[in-house]
Amino acid sequence: MALRIPNLQAQRDAMQKLAFLTGKWAGEASLLRGPTEFVELLQTEEAQYKLDGLILVIEGVGRTALGGQPLLQAFGIISYDDESETYHLRAFNDGRFLETEVELLEQGKGMSWGFALGEIKTKSVLRINERGEWTEFAEIFIGSQSPKKLLELTVRPRQ
Repeated sequence: MALRIPNLQAQRDAMQKLAFLTGKWAGEASLLRGPTEFVELLQTEEAQYKLDGLILVIEGVGRTALGGQPLLQAFGIISYDDESETYHLRAFNDGRFLETEVELLEQGKGMSWGFALGEIKTKSVLRINERGEWTEFAEIFIGSQSPKKLLELTVRPRQ
């Protein structure tokens, strides 16, 4: 079996479709921490290309408004597989990592993804809204229960 050589230019070109995320962002988030308990966070996001544009790394940190303690820390790596023509996300938080596919939204300034771990599933949608804000909404599904809001955030570019 011959070893396939990746098309690096095709990968870089595809990854450029995620350029709308690059930069440093700051704002607010609301995170589900119990069956019905939400905690309000001061949220930062930083996204930058690495490996000469072959991957995009995103680090999000949510800190409590009182005390500034980190409560939500997530790190994601997005790459593009030119053979299958799919985007992949490997996300790390709370001592775990999950992998999933990412779908770009038709407007060109958003994406969606989800994870499954046993009977728990999540679905997230990220968009850049008309004000240039990065908005994200995530839902959690547990078994046959109705979906619940897991996370909602709005961050703006910071200088």
